Amino acid sequence: MPFSFTLMETLLFILYPAALLRVRLIIPALLLHGWLVLDSAFRYGRVPLIGTRDTLGFLALALGAAFLAFRWNRKRDVAGPLVIALILAILAGSWVSPVMRGPLPPVLRTIWFELHVILSFVSYALFGLAAVFGILFLRGNAVQDEQDQYRCALLGYALFSLAMIFGGIWAHLAWGTYWLWTPKELWTTIVWFFYSLYLHARLVRGWTGRPVAAMGIVGFLIVMFTYVGVGLLMKSSHEF
Repeated sequence: MPFSFTLMETLLFILYPAALLRVRLIIPALLLHGWLVLDSAFRYGRVPLIGTRDTLGFLALALGAAFLAFRWNRKRDVAGPLVIALILAILAGSWVSPVMRGPLPPVLRTIWFELHVILSFVSYALFGLAAVFGILFLRGNAVQDEQDQYRCALLGYALFSLAMIFGGIWAHLAWGTYWLWTPKELWTTIVWFFYSLYLHARLVRGWTGRPVAAMGIVGFLIVMFTYVGVGLLMKSSHEF
């Protein structure tokens, strides 16, 4: 049952909302969250990244960790409430999703699958954080918010590119081809081209300010549609 929480999950459910009032509480929340992910890995003998519940939970953890990494260089914590609210929204989706138990299917028992999925969701988290910084820039025009959005998007783009390469290797090992022309793969390519356009506009065309900040926000919406929407609306061999 989705709402049958353990004691640790209940404590996590308390810590993240408490971080809305005091942003430093995100640190014990992330430590507990990380422990739950590791506990799941040991319990099922696999990387806990199978199904919507696992992947959304990992996305929330990666988003919090990315925020913590960027937070130390920021003079103000106005990003905190937005990031924590996004984490809670993602966790809500995770907690109402069915639990996937047991070992990995044979087709997924390869390091290329694990690298592909881990890097994909870390990059999703960075794109989400870039969107938060974009929202903050549109509200306050702070140069630091625009710079942090660019740094998040650039790092996310690099990791996402690696994830696509590893995914191609995994696909070749599993199905004998690097590309299957599924809706998920096509939309993943759209994500890659969109952030290529974002970086091109920022670096080559010299775009700055509100248009580029808005692009970073739109990019994350495309990411979430690729992750959630395509799986719900289109038939694909990819679940996430």
